[in-house]
Amino acid sequence: MERENFRSRLGFLLLSAGCAIGVGNVWKFPYVTGQYGGGFFVLIYLLFLVIMGVPIMTMEFAVGRASRKSVVQSYRVLEKPGQKWHLFGYLGMIGNYILMMFYTTVAGWMLYYFYLFVSGQFDGLSGKAIGGVFVNMLGNPGVMGFWMLVIVILGFVVCSFGLQKGVERITKWMMLALLLLIVVLAIHSITLPGGIEGLSFYLVPNWGRVEDAGLLNVVVAAMNQAFFTLSLGIGSMAIFGSYLPRNKRLMGESLRIAGLDTFVAIMAGLIIFPACFSFGIQPDSGPPLIFITLPNVFSAMTGGRIWGALFFLFLAFAALSTVIAVFENIMACCMDNWGWSRKKAALINFFIVAVTSLPCVFGFNLWSAFMPFGDGSNVLDLEDFVVSNLLLPFGSLIYLLFCTHRFGWGFSKYQAEANEGEGARVPGWIRIWVSWILPVLVVFLLLYGVWAKFFGA
Repeated sequence: MERENFRSRLGFLLLSAGCAIGVGNVWKFPYVTGQYGGGFFVLIYLLFLVIMGVPIMTMEFAVGRASRKSVVQSYRVLEKPGQKWHLFGYLGMIGNYILMMFYTTVAGWMLYYFYLFVSGQFDGLSGKAIGGVFVNMLGNPGVMGFWMLVIVILGFVVCSFGLQKGVERITKWMMLALLLLIVVLAIHSITLPGGIEGLSFYLVPNWGRVEDAGLLNVVVAAMNQAFFTLSLGIGSMAIFGSYLPRNKRLMGESLRIAGLDTFVAIMAGLIIFPACFSFGIQPDSGPPLIFITLPNVFSAMTGGRIWGALFFLFLAFAALSTVIAVFENIMACCMDNWGWSRKKAALINFFIVAVTSLPCVFGFNLWSAFMPFGDGSNVLDLEDFVVSNLLLPFGSLIYLLFCTHRFGWGFSKYQAEANEGEGARVPGWIRIWVSWILPVLVVFLLLYGVWAKFFGA
């Protein structure tokens, strides 16, 4: 079967960026920035994004484009006879499934809150009642299960129409709408009374706040965020590389995608921090910032129903763009490995993802007694830890070793593939960095994540 290709370069850039842009940008980035002191954290994050995230992204794209296959078969095509690199590809495939086991639920929350704002159900509620909406949602498996199913159905319907007619066409318009929404919301937020104070906290480096948080903690958190924001390590980018023509070099494309991803993360902060300062709310209040704090802010605003609806529509688009991209990766794996048709891959995976997403839904209510990491933890925490702290860094380490060492694909072949076409090159001097130093940083992140979870670093 002939490999599908993107209809346009814009489609590739927006779809790849859509995969990277998600809950990590619009939920985690602003509250982590708040926790670690604002502007200084943002600067370190941008540095690590360029020196860690972008090189690994070029490797995923190179492996995908050279092999024209998804995560398992891409290793099989490029490995030397008798090697077993493709076994790591199965870990990547499993990682995509585990990611969707909780991501579909969180995406459902975004869509549900959009519905609540559009239908006026936050109008006139007190602050306590607004917090109660989130608690009630978590306690209701029917509501969470319904919105999770809506997300799963939407994602697989889009993917079933094909790369160009479904995935590229829908995601392109959704991403353009997302970018427009975020600019409108940011301008509105900055112009709120007291908004400039929030802007200053967010973007002006303040050494005193870094000392309060601890410099090592700030650096590790920035490294973590830069690394995980691009969804690297489980073949989510490799699949889009497999649909790419060879007329553009991969370093330039990776920089553009990282730039789009960062633009959305920075702009999310421009929405959240001025709004928090305008209404006297702590900007480091953690994950509840999105579902309790901000709905309170919108309810107190003039025209808050409209602004709240637009904000959660933006969040839903960000989450759904990732869902569609990962569903495409899952379906491509099935089509490559077992020769399934696109429609068959969509139908079978709809049932698999819908059923395997239920533990996350039940983890907040029916199964709430299961606390894998102690009091207050739940199934989502476990699934997120497995993907974010184990499979993403380990998968990225495998891509690094495979693309830089002679017992894998090798640096010269990776560099030649990445430098096909026009644009920014992967330079020869980067070899020492990606072969020896970057793997050590990734191993550090992997070990630190495990240590922090179990020993409270």
